[in-house]
Amino acid sequence: MENKITTDTTGKLQVPAQPTIPFIIGDGIGPDIWHAAVRVFDAAVAKAYAGQRAIQWLEVLAGEKAFKETGEWLPAQTLATIDSYLVAIKGPLTTPTGGGIRSLNVALRKSLDLYVCQRPTRWFEGVPSPVKHPEAVDMVIFRENTEDIYAGIEFAAETPEADRLKQFLKDDLQVDYNFTATTAVGIKVVSEEGTKRLVRAAIEHAIAHKLPSVTVVHKGNIMKFTEGAFKMWAFEVAEQEFADTTYTWGQWDQTKAAKGEEAANAEQKEALNAGKILIKDVIADNFLQQILLNPRDYSVIATLNLNGDYISDALAAIVGGIGIAPGANINYKTGHAVFEATHGTAPRFANTNTMNPSSVILSGVMLLNYIGWTEAADLITSALSETILQKTVTIDFYNLMEEATLVKTSEFADHIIEKIGK
Repeated sequence: MENKITTDTTGKLQVPAQPTIPFIIGDGIGPDIWHAAVRVFDAAVAKAYAGQRAIQWLEVLAGEKAFKETGEWLPAQTLATIDSYLVAIKGPLTTPTGGGIRSLNVALRKSLDLYVCQRPTRWFEGVPSPVKHPEAVDMVIFRENTEDIYAGIEFAAETPEADRLKQFLKDDLQVDYNFTATTAVGIKVVSEEGTKRLVRAAIEHAIAHKLPSVTVVHKGNIMKFTEGAFKMWAFEVAEQEFADTTYTWGQWDQTKAAKGEEAANAEQKEALNAGKILIKDVIADNFLQQILLNPRDYSVIATLNLNGDYISDALAAIVGGIGIAPGANINYKTGHAVFEATHGTAPRFANTNTMNPSSVILSGVMLLNYIGWTEAADLITSALSETILQKTVTIDFYNLMEEATLVKTSEFADHIIEKIGK
Protein backbone atom coordinates (compact mmCIF):
# COMPACT_ATOMS: atom_id res chain seq x y z
CA MET A 1 0.00 0.00 0.00
CA GLU A 2 2.66 2.50 -1.00
CA ASN A 3 0.54 4.49 -3.45
CA LYS A 4 0.92 7.67 -1.46
CA ILE A 5 -0.48 11.08 -2.24
CA THR A 6 2.44 13.52 -2.23
CA THR A 7 3.12 17.17 -2.96
CA ASP A 8 5.40 18.68 -5.58
CA THR A 9 7.81 21.59 -5.09
CA THR A 10 4.95 24.09 -5.40
CA GLY A 11 2.84 22.32 -2.79
CA LYS A 12 0.39 20.90 -5.31
CA LEU A 13 -0.98 17.43 -4.57
CA GLN A 14 0.26 14.57 -6.72
CA VAL A 15 -2.37 11.82 -6.72
CA PRO A 16 -1.70 8.35 -8.17
CA ALA A 17 -4.44 6.41 -9.95
CA GLN A 18 -4.87 4.12 -6.93
CA PRO A 19 -4.02 6.22 -3.87
CA THR A 20 -3.94 4.69 -0.41
CA ILE A 21 -6.13 6.71 1.95
CA PRO A 22 -6.26 5.94 5.68
CA PHE A 23 -9.63 5.90 7.42
CA ILE A 24 -10.76 5.82 11.05
CA ILE A 25 -14.04 3.93 11.27
CA GLY A 26 -15.28 5.89 14.29
CA ASP A 27 -17.14 5.03 17.48
CA GLY A 28 -20.84 4.47 18.15
CA ILE A 29 -22.63 4.78 14.83
CA GLY A 30 -19.28 5.17 13.07
CA PRO A 31 -19.12 1.62 11.63
CA ASP A 32 -22.70 1.80 10.31
CA ILE A 33 -22.24 5.08 8.48
CA TRP A 34 -18.72 4.25 7.26
CA HIS A 35 -19.71 0.90 5.73
CA ALA A 36 -22.51 2.70 3.87
CA ALA A 37 -20.37 5.65 2.79
CA VAL A 38 -17.36 3.71 1.52
CA ARG A 39 -19.54 1.76 -0.89
CA VAL A 40 -20.79 5.07 -2.28
CA PHE A 41 -17.24 6.39 -2.71
CA ASP A 42 -16.06 3.26 -4.49
CA ALA A 43 -19.10 3.18 -6.79
CA ALA A 44 -18.66 6.82 -7.80
CA VAL A 45 -14.93 6.45 -8.50
CA ALA A 46 -15.51 3.30 -10.55
CA LYS A 47 -18.28 4.96 -12.57
CA ALA A 48 -16.48 8.28 -13.10
CA TYR A 49 -13.22 6.75 -14.29
CA ALA A 50 -14.40 3.48 -15.85
CA GLY A 51 -12.29 1.42 -13.48
CA GLN A 52 -9.07 3.30 -14.28
CA ARG A 53 -8.92 4.77 -10.76
CA ALA A 54 -9.65 3.32 -7.33
CA ILE A 55 -8.99 4.19 -3.71
CA GLN A 56 -7.12 1.68 -1.55
CA TRP A 57 -8.60 2.11 1.92
CA LEU A 58 -6.27 1.60 4.89
CA GLU A 59 -7.80 1.37 8.35
CA VAL A 60 -5.98 3.09 11.21
CA LEU A 61 -7.08 3.02 14.83
CA ALA A 62 -8.41 5.78 17.09
CA GLY A 63 -11.09 6.02 19.73
CA GLU A 64 -12.74 3.12 21.51
CA LYS A 65 -11.58 0.51 18.99
CA ALA A 66 -7.99 1.67 19.43
CA PHE A 67 -8.27 1.65 23.20
CA LYS A 68 -9.65 -1.88 23.24
CA GLU A 69 -6.94 -3.20 20.90
CA THR A 70 -3.90 -1.19 22.01
CA GLY A 71 -4.71 0.46 25.35
CA GLU A 72 -4.31 3.90 23.70
CA TRP A 73 -7.00 6.24 22.46
CA LEU A 74 -4.83 7.73 19.74
CA PRO A 75 -1.84 5.48 18.95
CA ALA A 76 1.34 7.11 17.66
CA GLN A 77 1.21 4.74 14.68
CA THR A 78 -2.10 6.26 13.59
CA LEU A 79 -0.66 9.77 13.60
CA ALA A 80 2.45 8.58 11.77
CA THR A 81 0.38 6.85 9.07
CA ILE A 82 -1.86 9.86 8.43
CA ASP A 83 1.22 12.08 8.41
CA SER A 84 2.82 9.82 5.80
CA TYR A 85 -0.20 9.46 3.52
CA LEU A 86 -1.31 13.14 3.81
CA VAL A 87 -5.06 12.63 3.31
CA ALA A 88 -7.45 10.70 5.58
CA ILE A 89 -11.12 10.45 6.53
CA LYS A 90 -12.74 9.60 9.85
CA GLY A 91 -16.01 8.86 11.53
CA PRO A 92 -17.11 10.39 14.86
CA LEU A 93 -14.88 9.68 17.87
CA THR A 94 -15.64 9.43 21.57
CA THR A 95 -14.07 12.02 23.87
CA PRO A 96 -12.33 10.00 26.62
CA THR A 97 -13.55 10.66 30.15
CA GLY A 98 -11.15 11.52 32.96
CA GLY A 99 -7.57 12.67 32.40
CA GLY A 100 -5.32 12.43 29.37
CA ILE A 101 -6.47 13.57 25.93
CA ARG A 102 -9.06 16.35 26.12
CA SER A 103 -10.44 15.51 22.69
CA LEU A 104 -9.26 13.05 20.06
CA ASN A 105 -10.33 15.43 17.32
CA VAL A 106 -8.35 18.30 18.84
CA ALA A 107 -5.34 16.01 19.30
CA LEU A 108 -5.42 15.05 15.62
CA ARG A 109 -5.64 18.68 14.55
CA LYS A 110 -2.80 19.75 16.82
CA SER A 111 -0.45 16.93 15.90
CA LEU A 112 -0.75 17.61 12.15
CA ASP A 113 -1.18 21.40 12.52
CA LEU A 114 -4.48 21.28 10.64
CA TYR A 115 -5.10 24.98 11.00
CA VAL A 116 -8.23 25.25 8.83
CA CYS A 117 -11.51 23.68 9.87
CA GLN A 118 -13.49 23.93 6.65
CA ARG A 119 -17.26 23.52 6.80
CA PRO A 120 -19.27 24.02 3.59
CA THR A 121 -22.97 24.57 4.21
CA ARG A 122 -25.64 24.33 1.53
CA TRP A 123 -29.22 23.13 1.35
CA PHE A 124 -30.35 20.07 -0.58
CA GLU A 125 -33.82 20.44 -2.03
CA GLY A 126 -36.36 18.50 0.00
CA VAL A 127 -34.39 18.50 3.26
CA PRO A 128 -36.62 19.69 6.13
CA SER A 129 -35.56 23.10 7.47
CA PRO A 130 -36.79 25.38 10.27
CA VAL A 131 -36.49 28.48 8.02
CA LYS A 132 -38.58 29.62 5.05
CA HIS A 133 -35.75 29.97 2.52
CA PRO A 134 -32.89 27.57 3.33
CA GLU A 135 -31.88 27.68 -0.35
CA ALA A 136 -30.40 31.14 0.33
CA VAL A 137 -27.66 29.56 2.44
CA ASP A 138 -24.50 28.64 0.52
CA MET A 139 -21.41 29.36 2.61
CA VAL A 140 -18.00 27.89 3.33
CA ILE A 141 -16.65 28.47 6.83
CA PHE A 142 -12.90 28.74 7.40
CA ARG A 143 -12.59 28.29 11.16
CA GLU A 144 -9.17 28.74 12.76
CA ASN A 145 -8.36 25.37 14.27
CA THR A 146 -5.32 25.76 16.54
CA GLU A 147 -5.73 28.94 18.58
CA ASP A 148 -8.39 30.89 20.50
CA ILE A 149 -9.71 29.27 23.67
CA TYR A 150 -9.56 25.85 22.01
CA ALA A 151 -5.81 25.96 22.52
CA GLY A 152 -6.72 24.39 25.85
CA ILE A 153 -4.80 26.77 28.13
CA GLU A 154 -7.03 26.73 31.18
CA PHE A 155 -6.72 25.98 34.87
CA ALA A 156 -9.32 24.61 37.24
CA ALA A 157 -10.51 26.62 40.19
CA GLU A 158 -8.80 26.00 43.54
CA THR A 159 -5.62 24.59 42.01
CA PRO A 160 -2.07 25.88 42.59
CA GLU A 161 -1.73 26.69 38.87
CA ALA A 162 -4.87 28.82 38.84
CA ASP A 163 -3.84 30.54 42.07
CA ARG A 164 -0.39 31.41 40.68
CA LEU A 165 -1.84 32.78 37.45
CA LYS A 166 -4.45 34.84 39.26
CA GLN A 167 -1.80 36.25 41.58
CA PHE A 168 0.36 37.21 38.60
CA LEU A 169 -2.53 38.85 36.81
CA LYS A 170 -3.52 40.82 39.87
CA ASP A 171 -0.12 41.83 41.26
CA ASP A 172 2.10 42.12 38.19
CA LEU A 173 -0.34 43.13 35.47
CA GLN A 174 -2.77 45.03 37.69
CA VAL A 175 -5.79 43.31 36.17
CA ASP A 176 -9.01 44.92 37.37
CA TYR A 177 -10.95 41.83 38.34
CA ASN A 178 -12.08 40.43 41.68
CA PHE A 179 -10.60 36.92 41.54
CA THR A 180 -11.92 34.51 44.16
CA ALA A 181 -10.65 31.12 45.32
CA THR A 182 -13.30 29.46 43.14
CA THR A 183 -12.41 31.35 39.95
CA ALA A 184 -11.19 29.16 37.09
CA VAL A 185 -8.93 30.79 34.49
CA GLY A 186 -8.52 30.29 30.75
CA ILE A 187 -6.30 32.10 28.25
CA LYS A 188 -7.40 33.15 24.76
CA VAL A 189 -4.57 33.17 22.24
CA VAL A 190 -4.65 34.79 18.77
CA SER A 191 -1.50 35.27 16.71
CA GLU A 192 -0.71 37.22 13.57
CA GLU A 193 0.76 34.08 11.96
CA GLY A 194 -2.26 31.94 12.83
CA THR A 195 -4.70 34.58 11.61
CA LYS A 196 -2.97 35.34 8.34
CA ARG A 197 -2.54 31.76 7.19
CA LEU A 198 -6.24 31.09 7.84
CA VAL A 199 -7.44 34.21 6.04
CA ARG A 200 -4.99 33.60 3.20
CA ALA A 201 -6.54 30.16 2.68
CA ALA A 202 -10.06 31.63 2.77
CA ILE A 203 -9.25 34.27 0.14
CA GLU A 204 -7.49 31.74 -2.08
CA HIS A 205 -10.56 29.51 -1.85
CA ALA A 206 -12.81 32.41 -2.88
CA ILE A 207 -10.54 33.21 -5.84
CA ALA A 208 -10.32 29.58 -6.97
CA HIS A 209 -14.10 29.10 -6.83
CA LYS A 210 -15.01 32.60 -8.12
CA LEU A 211 -16.96 33.47 -4.97
CA PRO A 212 -18.01 37.09 -4.37
CA SER A 213 -16.92 37.80 -0.81
CA VAL A 214 -14.94 36.83 2.27
CA THR A 215 -16.46 37.92 5.57
CA VAL A 216 -14.27 38.22 8.67
CA VAL A 217 -16.44 37.41 11.69
CA HIS A 218 -15.12 38.55 15.07
CA LYS A 219 -15.96 40.11 18.44
CA GLY A 220 -13.31 42.80 18.14
CA ASN A 221 -15.56 45.50 19.55
CA ILE A 222 -15.07 43.92 23.00
CA MET A 223 -11.94 41.74 22.76
CA LYS A 224 -9.89 44.42 21.04
CA PHE A 225 -6.42 42.86 21.30
CA THR A 226 -7.38 39.32 20.29
CA GLU A 227 -10.47 39.32 18.07
CA GLY A 228 -9.85 42.94 17.12
CA ALA A 229 -6.34 42.01 16.06
CA PHE A 230 -7.78 39.07 14.10
CA LYS A 231 -9.82 41.53 12.04
CA MET A 232 -6.86 43.89 11.57
CA TRP A 233 -4.48 41.12 10.47
CA ALA A 234 -7.14 39.67 8.17
CA PHE A 235 -7.50 42.97 6.34
CA GLU A 236 -3.73 43.30 6.13
CA VAL A 237 -3.56 39.99 4.27
CA ALA A 238 -6.17 41.15 1.79
CA GLU A 239 -4.66 44.58 1.21
CA GLN A 240 -1.00 43.54 1.13
CA GLU A 241 -1.12 40.13 -0.56
CA PHE A 242 -4.29 40.21 -2.68
CA ALA A 243 -4.57 43.85 -3.74
CA ASP A 244 -5.18 42.88 -7.38
CA THR A 245 -8.04 40.50 -6.62
CA THR A 246 -9.81 41.94 -3.54
CA TYR A 247 -11.59 45.11 -2.49
CA THR A 248 -11.88 45.77 1.26
CA TRP A 249 -14.25 47.81 3.34
CA GLY A 250 -11.08 49.49 4.56
CA GLN A 251 -10.46 50.77 1.05
CA TRP A 252 -14.08 51.96 0.92
CA ASP A 253 -13.65 53.85 4.22
CA GLN A 254 -10.44 55.50 3.01
CA THR A 255 -12.05 56.59 -0.25
CA LYS A 256 -15.06 57.89 1.63
CA ALA A 257 -12.85 59.94 3.93
CA ALA A 258 -10.83 61.35 1.04
CA LYS A 259 -13.42 61.78 -1.71
CA GLY A 260 -16.84 61.36 -0.14
CA GLU A 261 -19.40 58.56 0.11
CA GLU A 262 -20.61 58.82 -3.48
CA ALA A 263 -17.09 58.36 -4.85
CA ALA A 264 -16.48 55.49 -2.43
CA ASN A 265 -19.65 53.72 -3.55
CA ALA A 266 -18.71 54.18 -7.20
CA GLU A 267 -15.21 52.79 -6.62
CA GLN A 268 -16.53 49.75 -4.77
CA LYS A 269 -19.12 49.04 -7.48
CA GLU A 270 -16.47 49.31 -10.18
CA ALA A 271 -14.16 46.92 -8.32
CA LEU A 272 -16.89 44.33 -7.76
CA ASN A 273 -18.07 44.57 -11.36
CA ALA A 274 -14.48 43.86 -12.38
CA GLY A 275 -14.65 40.59 -10.47
CA LYS A 276 -12.80 41.59 -7.33
CA ILE A 277 -13.71 39.81 -4.11
CA LEU A 278 -15.22 41.98 -1.38
CA ILE A 279 -13.48 41.58 1.99
CA LYS A 280 -15.78 42.69 4.80
CA ASP A 281 -16.28 42.11 8.50
CA VAL A 282 -19.25 41.52 10.81
CA ILE A 283 -19.44 41.36 14.60
CA ALA A 284 -20.10 37.74 15.65
CA ASP A 285 -23.44 38.22 17.43
CA ASN A 286 -24.77 40.30 14.53
CA PHE A 287 -23.58 37.64 12.10
CA LEU A 288 -25.72 35.02 13.84
CA GLN A 289 -28.67 37.29 13.03
CA GLN A 290 -27.55 37.93 9.47
CA ILE A 291 -27.36 34.25 8.52
CA LEU A 292 -31.09 34.12 9.26
CA LEU A 293 -32.05 37.51 7.81
CA ASN A 294 -29.69 38.02 4.86
CA PRO A 295 -27.80 34.77 4.13
CA ARG A 296 -27.38 35.61 0.43
CA ASP A 297 -24.90 38.34 1.40
CA TYR A 298 -22.27 35.83 2.54
CA SER A 299 -20.19 33.17 0.81
CA VAL A 300 -16.79 32.52 2.46
CA ILE A 301 -16.49 33.09 6.22
CA ALA A 302 -13.17 33.48 8.08
CA THR A 303 -13.40 33.35 11.85
CA LEU A 304 -11.79 32.17 15.07
CA ASN A 305 -12.34 28.81 16.69
CA LEU A 306 -15.17 29.43 19.15
CA ASN A 307 -17.14 31.70 16.83
CA GLY A 308 -16.69 29.13 14.09
CA ASP A 309 -18.06 26.40 16.30
CA TYR A 310 -21.27 28.34 16.96
CA ILE A 311 -21.66 29.50 13.36
CA SER A 312 -21.08 26.03 11.87
CA ASP A 313 -23.78 24.40 13.97
CA ALA A 314 -26.23 27.28 13.48
CA LEU A 315 -25.83 27.08 9.70
CA ALA A 316 -26.12 23.30 9.78
CA ALA A 317 -29.45 23.63 11.61
CA ILE A 318 -30.74 25.96 8.90
CA VAL A 319 -30.02 23.47 6.10
CA GLY A 320 -31.25 20.35 7.85
CA GLY A 321 -29.08 19.54 10.84
CA ILE A 322 -25.60 18.39 11.68
CA GLY A 323 -26.40 14.92 10.31
CA ILE A 324 -25.90 16.32 6.80
CA ALA A 325 -22.97 18.65 7.61
CA PRO A 326 -19.53 17.66 6.25
CA GLY A 327 -16.19 18.94 7.47
CA ALA A 328 -12.45 18.91 6.89
CA ASN A 329 -9.33 19.86 8.82
CA ILE A 330 -6.62 21.04 6.46
CA ASN A 331 -3.05 22.34 6.40
CA TYR A 332 -2.77 24.02 3.02
CA LYS A 333 1.00 24.38 3.35
CA THR A 334 1.84 20.72 3.88
CA GLY A 335 -1.17 19.21 2.10
CA HIS A 336 -2.33 17.27 5.17
CA ALA A 337 -6.11 16.93 5.41
CA VAL A 338 -8.47 14.89 7.57
CA PHE A 339 -12.09 14.81 6.44
CA GLU A 340 -14.73 13.95 9.01
CA ALA A 341 -18.33 13.45 9.96
CA THR A 342 -19.12 16.47 12.10
CA HIS A 343 -21.73 14.92 14.39
CA GLY A 344 -21.26 12.84 17.53
CA THR A 345 -21.05 9.10 18.06
CA ALA A 346 -24.70 8.59 19.15
CA PRO A 347 -23.80 5.36 21.03
CA ARG A 348 -27.47 4.61 21.74
CA PHE A 349 -27.93 3.92 18.03
CA ALA A 350 -24.72 1.94 17.47
CA ASN A 351 -25.18 -1.16 15.31
CA THR A 352 -28.83 -0.31 14.55
CA ASN A 353 -28.22 0.54 10.87
CA THR A 354 -30.65 3.47 11.19
CA MET A 355 -28.63 6.70 11.19
CA ASN A 356 -28.07 9.16 8.36
CA PRO A 357 -24.64 8.65 6.69
CA SER A 358 -24.83 11.95 4.75
CA SER A 359 -22.28 13.80 6.88
CA VAL A 360 -19.50 11.30 6.21
CA ILE A 361 -20.63 10.84 2.58
CA LEU A 362 -20.41 14.58 1.95
CA SER A 363 -17.08 14.69 3.77
CA GLY A 364 -15.95 12.11 1.23
CA VAL A 365 -17.17 14.45 -1.51
CA MET A 366 -14.91 17.12 -0.02
CA LEU A 367 -12.03 14.63 -0.02
CA LEU A 368 -12.59 13.74 -3.67
CA ASN A 369 -12.68 17.42 -4.62
CA TYR A 370 -9.52 18.02 -2.58
CA ILE A 371 -7.57 15.37 -4.52
CA GLY A 372 -8.95 16.65 -7.82
CA TRP A 373 -11.39 13.81 -8.51
CA THR A 374 -14.25 16.22 -9.08
CA GLU A 375 -16.17 13.97 -11.50
CA ALA A 376 -16.66 11.32 -8.80
CA ALA A 377 -17.54 14.00 -6.25
CA ASP A 378 -20.21 15.46 -8.55
CA LEU A 379 -21.74 12.03 -9.14
CA ILE A 380 -22.21 11.52 -5.40
CA THR A 381 -23.63 14.99 -4.81
CA SER A 382 -26.14 14.59 -7.61
CA ALA A 383 -27.20 11.09 -6.53
CA LEU A 384 -27.53 12.10 -2.88
CA SER A 385 -29.59 15.13 -3.84
CA GLU A 386 -31.90 13.04 -6.01
CA THR A 387 -32.37 10.43 -3.28
CA ILE A 388 -33.40 13.07 -0.75
CA LEU A 389 -35.68 14.79 -3.25
CA GLN A 390 -37.48 11.47 -3.76
CA LYS A 391 -38.00 11.35 0.03
CA THR A 392 -36.15 8.07 0.41
CA VAL A 393 -34.52 8.88 3.73
CA THR A 394 -33.32 7.67 7.11
CA ILE A 395 -35.21 8.18 10.35
CA ASP A 396 -34.00 11.74 11.06
CA PHE A 397 -35.52 13.15 7.88
CA TYR A 398 -38.40 10.66 7.78
CA ASN A 399 -39.75 12.05 11.05
CA LEU A 400 -39.89 15.53 9.51
CA MET A 401 -41.25 14.72 6.05
CA GLU A 402 -44.70 13.87 4.79
CA GLU A 403 -45.17 10.79 2.60
CA ALA A 404 -41.52 9.78 2.88
CA THR A 405 -40.08 6.27 2.57
CA LEU A 406 -38.07 5.13 5.58
CA VAL A 407 -34.86 3.24 4.81
CA LYS A 408 -31.93 1.87 6.77
CA THR A 409 -28.45 3.38 6.64
CA SER A 410 -27.25 0.71 4.22
CA GLU A 411 -30.38 1.02 2.07
CA PHE A 412 -29.90 4.78 1.80
CA ALA A 413 -26.45 4.05 0.37
CA ASP A 414 -27.98 1.47 -1.99
CA HIS A 415 -30.31 4.10 -3.46
CA ILE A 416 -27.42 6.54 -3.97
CA ILE A 417 -25.30 3.86 -5.63
CA GLU A 418 -28.20 2.90 -7.92
CA LYS A 419 -28.46 6.50 -9.12
CA ILE A 420 -24.70 6.74 -9.60
CA GLY A 421 -24.89 3.67 -11.81
CA LYS A 422 -27.48 5.32 -14.05
